[in-house]
Amino acid sequence: MVKILIIYDSKTGNTEKMALAITDGAQQINGVEAIVKKVEKATLQDLQEADGIVMGTPTYYGQMSGKLKAFIDESAKIHGKLKGKVGAAFTSSGGTASGAETTLLSILQTMLIHGMIIQGRHDDKHYGAASVEGPDQESIESCKELGKRVASLAERLKAS
Repeated sequence: MVKILIIYDSKTGNTEKMALAITDGAQQINGVEAIVKKVEKATLQDLQEADGIVMGTPTYYGQMSGKLKAFIDESAKIHGKLKGKVGAAFTSSGGTASGAETTLLSILQTMLIHGMIIQGRHDDKHYGAASVEGPDQESIESCKELGKRVASLAERLKAS
């Protein structure tokens, strides 16, 4: 069984909707268990048990939320234990050109430092799923697709 962990912070519910869509997408792959947790409920053990980790946050001044940053800072205690796991990111922002890409990159940067394998996208939304304010249907579909891609890659890596 492949485990995909979706961790998120959400103030207004927008990022939570995205997390649930990513979960739905991951669960469309046979043999995948997708677990979604608010960041304050997630543990370092959860990270270690997962084959794929997707983190999401609202965009705050072009950065991730303080709650997600504090959790990531805590993950220094398990440095080296996440290498080879699949990683991806998602965010919701208040408008266009308001820091969504820098927020995604800040999450992906920490995953790379942990030695994780990042699931990007060649055609659109290269760094992860993003929405402006409440996710519209296109953003929800992008989230589902991200969940599927992460789950598929984690499944292939675990099988090899």
